[in-house]
Amino acid sequence: MGRPAKYTQEFRRDAVELVRSSGRPINEVARELGMSHETLRNWVRKHEQQNSGAGSAVPAGAGLSVADKDAEIARLHAQMAELRQEKEILRKAAAYFAKEMDR
Repeated sequence: MGRPAKYTQEFRRDAVELVRSSGRPINEVARELGMSHETLRNWVRKHEQQNSGAGSAVPAGAGLSVADKDAEIARLHAQMAELRQEKEILRKAAAYFAKEMDR
């Protein structure tokens, strides 16, 4: 048995329609509705797949607005910068401890 649905079908339908009719990014609509943008993005994708006809492939990134794609790229760039910073800190720490072990 699965867990009960957190959102009603009517809420899902209205949320998807809001994204489609407003032209606003999914992130913005999800924030306004107080929900995860990934959940809303999945609903929009599912709606588009159901309405695009059976058997037709949906290209990666379909259904995402330019603003959503730009936001994702910016998030990934920030994450990459953070990981580079962490790598540099770990490299320096490893060098420090290697030096300390030789004493």
